[in-house]
Formats: sequence, structure tokens, C-alpha cells
Amino acid sequence: MKSLKVLFAALALCTGAAHAAGASVTTEHVRAELLAHAPDGVAAGKTVWVGLQIKHQPEWHTYWKNAGDSGLPTQLQWTLPAGVTAGDIAWPIPVKIPIGNLANYGYEGTVLLPVPLTVSPDFKPSVLKSDLEVKLKANWLVCRKECIPEEGEFVLNVPTKSSTAVNGAAFDAALAKQPKPLSTPNEVVVDGQQLKVKVTGLPDAVRGKQLEFFPEVAEVIETGAPWTQEWKANVWTAVVPLSAQRSQSPAALPFVVAVGDNGWRTEPKVTGTWPALTAAAPAQISPALAEALRSAAQPAPAAPSLTLGLAMLFALLGGLILNLMPCVFPVLAIKVVGFTKHADDTRGHRVAGLSYTAGVVVSFLALGGLMLALRAGGEQLGWGFQLQSPVVIALLAALFTVIGLNLAGLFEFGTFLPSAVAGYEARHPVMNAFLSGVLAVAIASPCTAPFMGASLGFAIGLPAVEALLVFGSIGIGMALPYLAASWVPAVARLLPRPGAWMDVFRKLMAFPMFATVAWLVWVLGQQAGIDGAGALLVLLVAMAMVIWAFTLQGRGRTVVGALSVATLAALAWGMGPSITQQPPAKATTAAAQGPWQPWEPGRVDQLLASGQPVFVDFTAAWCVTCQYNKKTTLADGAVLADLTGKNVALLRADWTRRDPAITAALAQLGRSGVPVYVFYRKGAPPIVLSEVLGVEEVRSAIAKL
Repeated sequence: MKSLKVLFAALALCTGAAHAAGASVTTEHVRAELLAHAPDGVAAGKTVWVGLQIKHQPEWHTYWKNAGDSGLPTQLQWTLPAGVTAGDIAWPIPVKIPIGNLANYGYEGTVLLPVPLTVSPDFKPSVLKSDLEVKLKANWLVCRKECIPEEGEFVLNVPTKSSTAVNGAAFDAALAKQPKPLSTPNEVVVDGQQLKVKVTGLPDAVRGKQLEFFPEVAEVIETGAPWTQEWKANVWTAVVPLSAQRSQSPAALPFVVAVGDNGWRTEPKVTGTWPALTAAAPAQISPALAEALRSAAQPAPAAPSLTLGLAMLFALLGGLILNLMPCVFPVLAIKVVGFTKHADDTRGHRVAGLSYTAGVVVSFLALGGLMLALRAGGEQLGWGFQLQSPVVIALLAALFTVIGLNLAGLFEFGTFLPSAVAGYEARHPVMNAFLSGVLAVAIASPCTAPFMGASLGFAIGLPAVEALLVFGSIGIGMALPYLAASWVPAVARLLPRPGAWMDVFRKLMAFPMFATVAWLVWVLGQQAGIDGAGALLVLLVAMAMVIWAFTLQGRGRTVVGALSVATLAALAWGMGPSITQQPPAKATTAAAQGPWQPWEPGRVDQLLASGQPVFVDFTAAWCVTCQYNKKTTLADGAVLADLTGKNVALLRADWTRRDPAITAALAQLGRSGVPVYVFYRKGAPPIVLSEVLGVEEVRSAIAKL
């Protein structure tokens, strides 16, 4: 157990997320705020309290001074001016938090940890700044099923000339929960492998009630084991088992007994003879704690094997392969049609190629820079984060619907839009090519092709400039085929001469556009449920009606156009919220599908602890490669038979909508996007497979389990 505490300390130091200094810090699990209470101002002999208030999200908790079987107490490091010193934390009475056959002592809901400040006559406020500046660096471990070490830096200025009593109620409540000292003689006797405790002087009001027992010295008792207590007249007695991994033999054992928010503290000497300390057995920790320790202790598997040059090369190859993705093909098809119109315009081709390349590269740099900036601000994001937004999905579906209707011949931009706007493409072919590159990246970026996963995971850990070089390499790779074609005249000569086939080809290209819309609607259905997908379809039909109405002539255009616009506006007002809503939990959580079970934090370690190997499919509905692998290799009969034969547990982590826990799990593997396929074995590092799975690759990995 002692080694467990050391590991937790290392975990907190290595992985705690830093926050900018301020009066409060908010994470996904807690809101921590530095408060002060100085009703008589700040001066020698005056009562001054400061404290860290932690508001926990439901089911999350932090720890008392003795955390119990696992965990770490909250630690406060103060920076104060000369003449001011901080005392110890006045720990409120904790609650007992069972975890399987273990137990912890800590706090749920809202807790304030008060600390008294002693102001001596040596304290001299600055002439320019008369306030007392209190600085605090705090570390806390917050746990639910998983454990997250966090930290924050706080700065608070306490006026010296006026009172600070706005937080008086909070401090009064916290101080009321302090255990009251008992002056009566009490006993703790070691009797074999148990402690016999006797307490006198407790109020008559608690006589006969069941009390909680909280020792302040860790690693002495078996915290989660059953124990007995009884009242003998006004004397409370208890028999508590000693821990099999006891690491201390204290001469005195301070402890708190409590019922509800009322508690009493005593510090009796220990009599009797402590049993000899046994050799420390391997610590038995909960799967949640094992998850936190493993995430801190294991380096990302892929990152150490890459250099910047190799990462850029893999990113370049990945960008090339992106051109084969179905989501990119419609955009490239439009560019092909443009080639056929001006087959002899060599200069125009080259300028368009450079502009398209610039659009692709700039877009990748912008997306990469935005992701790095948001991650630096504390957001848990990965590559493809833009398609985790239902709004972005809906806008892309609308854009591709418009393009598809145009290609199908429903309308021409020249007649549908004002002439100044409609002629923009002809007047500004360079900008048109640039925007085509932007559009290609918007839809292609989530399709993490082979060789890109490790490079993107590696890039996230690099300084910003080097990371952007990797993102830029992806863009160059994606634009390279079109750029090369635009600069090689032989390609233009290979294209057929303009003719009637061009109209057929143009209308044919409408169908990949509509197929892309169908895919986007399906993706939205995974994010917002069937109601969201249905709402998007209705709005797309209404939008198509608006476009058709404005192709009419005369009065019909005015009347039908006005009615169609009003219909679209009414539908958007009534049905639009369904697109962005969070569906019920059963719709957003990856449901069990055949042998596949939903992934959740700590689940892998639970299965490994039972001796069962685990295979995790990190996937998303908007990831085309993921869907291809799911329907081919992961559905192959031989693969499924091998998995069954080795009793491999199958987990599916659905990243369709933003999930910080999955983002963190991907980061541990040196990845920032999906697909990622991993085999876990007890006592061995994870086996990360390639993004485009082959049957033989998976079967070979299974054979090694």
C-alpha cells in the first residue's frame, strides 16, 4: 500500500493539468475556488481564514487527510508575504466511500478546506498595494470510476483595511463540521491482529447510535473490512481489524468518530504490542486507480519510434492516400470537369493547381493550429474534431446538397444568383481553386488514412512550429496528385475532347454528392439520434424546394419562392433544435452489438485483471476507414473465430461525438484520431495495429496473445 501512495504522488506530479492563476479553476470534474474570510480585516491578532472550496460533479470525490485504501489527500502550498504564515488544513469530517472490498475517506458534493492565517506584527502591507496577496498552488486527485490528478494555481487579494465576510456562511458551515476535541481519557489497545478502541465523554445525544471510525494515520487498519462496535452505558467500544499490509506502528493513534456532520477527535496512546510488520504484498487497487496509474506510467507506444522527418514522410503518404477516400472523390471530380473545359490552357492549369494546393495546405494548417490552441487551453480534442459537431455536419450536408442539385441540372448559379456573384468563378478562377481545396479538406480531414495516425499523435506532442510542419505535410500529400497533373501537359492531352459527354459526366457526378449527403445524415443520426437525422432530411428537402422555386419565372417565382422560404424558416425554427440535441444515453452510448461491448474508462483493466485479453476498436461514424474495416476485416469469420478461441473481450469506443475519456485513451496510445485498433494483454504493452486492417494482420496479432 505504501508503494501505491508513492505511485500516486508520482502520478500527480507527472500528469496533473496546470491551470492559469486566478481565484477559481474549473475542470470537467470539479470547480475549485480560493475563498477568504476576514470579518475584522487583516491585522496582527485578527482572525483570518482562507480555504479551497471544491465543488464536485455528481459521483466524483476527493480525499481526506487519510485517503484510506487508495488515493491522495488534497495538498495546499501557500505563498504568503513576510509576517503571514499558514496553519494546517482544518479538515471537515469525511465520508466513507466503499470501492469493492476496499474503502476510501473523502468528500463528495461541495467541501471547503479552511486554513487559518497567522498575521504577526512583522506584516507590513505595501504602500502601493495594501491588500494581502494570497497565492496557492493546490493538487487534488478526483475519482469516480477513473481517477484524474488535477492542480490549480490561485491568487486572491484580501483587503487589509476593510472586512471580508461575504464567504462567512461557507466558512461557518465548514468549521461547524470540524470534529470537536475530547478531553476524556480514551484507549487504543493492540490485541493480536486487531485494535480494541474505547471512547468516553461522547454527548448523551449520540449514545446508542452507530458511529463511523476515521483513523488519521494511514495504512494501519483494514479500511474496507467489517468491524464491530457497541455501547456499554456511556462508553463506546469498537474492534477494528489491522491491515495485512500494515506499514506503521504508531505510538499514538489520533482518530475521529462521527455520526453525520457531528464528530469528535481524540489522540490516545496505543498500548499493547504491535505485530511484526510483514513484507509488503503487491498492492490490490481498484481498476479505476489502475487506469490512472497505467496512463501516467506508460509512454505513448508510437511516439518514441518517430522522428520529425519520418512523421512528415508518413503524413505526406497519408495525405496521398486521402485522395482515394470516397468523401474526397466528388470534389476531385469537379476539378476534372474543369480540366476538360480548358484542356489547352497550360498556364491556367498550373495556376489552378498551385491555388488548389494552397487551399489544401492552408486549411490543414488552420485545422491543426486550431486543435493545438484548443488543446493548450485544456480542451480534450483529437483530429477530426470538426465532424464531432452536429452543426458542422448539417452545414456540410446542406453544401453538398446544393452542389449536387447544381450538377444534376436543377439550377445554374448564373441564373440563380445575382450576376455579380454568379460571375465570380469566371472572374476569379484562382480563388475558386483555392476554395475547392478548402472544401476538400473540410470533408477529408477525418478520414485518417494509413501512416497518418502515428504522425498526428506524434505531432500533438511537438512544439507548435514542428507540429504544423506535420499538418502541412498532410496537405501537400493530399494536393500532390492534382498539382502534378496541372503541371504535366501530357495529362491534359489524355483527356477526351469537350462534347456532349461532359453534360452526362457532370450529372453523373451529382450522385457521389448525394451519396455523401446520405453519409452525413447517417453520421448526424449517430450523434443526435433518429429525430436529428429526420429533422436534417426535412430541412434539406425544404432547402431544395427553395432552390427550385427560385428557378421559376414571373409571378410564380415570387409567390412560390416566398412560400418556400417561409416554410423553410418555420421548419428550421421548429425542427432545428433536434439537430443539435443530445439524444438519450442509450442512443449515444455504444450499445452492445453481438460480441462487442461499449468501452468505458477502467473497463480494460477490469477485464485484464480477470486474465482475459482485450481488443478495442476506437471508431466514429464519420470515419469512412472505420466503417470499411468494420464491414470487412472485423466481420471476417476467421477473425471472429480466432477471437472467440482466445476468449478475447471485444470493446468498441465510439468517438462520433466528443468524448474526453476516449480522447485521453487515444493520447495514451500516441494517437489523435480514429481508427485505432489495440490488443491488450496482462503484463505486456498494448499492440497497436494499422489503420486499414488486414485479416492476416489481425490473426497474426491474435496468435501472439
